[in-house]
Amino acid sequence: MTKSPAQALQDESAEWFASLEPVRPQDMVGLWRGRGHPSGHPLDGVLENLRWFGKRFHPDGRADALLFEGAPGRLVAVDPKVFPIRWAIRLARFGRTSSAVNLFSHIRPRVRAKSTTASLENRMDRDVLTAAMVYDQQPITDMFRRISDTEIAGKMIVGGDPRRYYFRLEKVVD
Repeated sequence: MTKSPAQALQDESAEWFASLEPVRPQDMVGLWRGRGHPSGHPLDGVLENLRWFGKRFHPDGRADALLFEGAPGRLVAVDPKVFPIRWAIRLARFGRTSSAVNLFSHIRPRVRAKSTTASLENRMDRDVLTAAMVYDQQPITDMFRRISDTEIAGKMIVGGDPRRYYFRLEKVVD
């Protein structure tokens, strides 16, 4: 049976991710700029379209799971609980439109996180212990692997969904 292009990309991304070295949670502390890694997932391109900046990991093991660019030079931590992930995946096609950008720019100030929204810890991924970010109020875990000293690969796992969303994080140097 021939694989769909999306499934072929998923398989290729999974192999790439598995080939990378693990990362320790303490190595994740700081501000990271994100970008998608094309993987055949419905969310490919959505976060970038909505001006996703990345993630911030704090020394106490807590994290700002979703940082977006607001006004020039300002980052806005958004609370993921206001966007049920299964709905976000179903509406992914809309998320890549200019209408979505306009709508999100208006609601972003109203969905600010009041505190951190995830925890950073060690988790097993394919028999490898590596850093993972576990969302507080969503069935989401982001697994991390090291690309280089300044770049990390991420794999978003949504409970009950076999597809994976892959992304990259690059360390922001102050």
